[in-house]
Amino acid sequence: MGKFAQGTPVKVEKSRAEIERMIVRYGATSTAFMNGPDRAMIVFEAKDRRVMFRLPLTSQDDKRYLRDGRNHLRSQAERMRAWEADCRQRWRALALVIKAKLEAVESGITSFEDEFMPYIVMPDGKTVADHVKPTIARVYDGGHMLPLLPAPGTN
Repeated sequence: MGKFAQGTPVKVEKSRAEIERMIVRYGATSTAFMNGPDRAMIVFEAKDRRVMFRLPLTSQDDKRYLRDGRNHLRSQAERMRAWEADCRQRWRALALVIKAKLEAVESGITSFEDEFMPYIVMPDGKTVADHVKPTIARVYDGGHMLPLLPAPGTN
């Protein structure tokens, strides 16, 4: 199965602008977009919460761009086009995720806190997910999970 929006012609800038319009339309009072060499971040405030999405991006020098699907060496321009295509796909996927979450909240399917909880920023600058994921890993690594189904003869 291919990735969502693989091969999309939609430019990163258009996806970013779409995300900003969308989060403002659904109630964001502040927004920030940041770019780094290996990631982008979107931060917004809505419903008295600060929310942060991190979008991992691969380096332009990543070996996945070195060769094409037939294992032929790509030119520098071809590598750049492949990297840009990957960035466009990731931004489209992020736009889809955020739109789905906002629409689920707007439709009353779920609450803002439930939908965005992993991405809510705590006072120390870390997200709820940053705090909780190590605990989840310890519980599962320690084998302390209850069985999915109760043993026969128990309620």
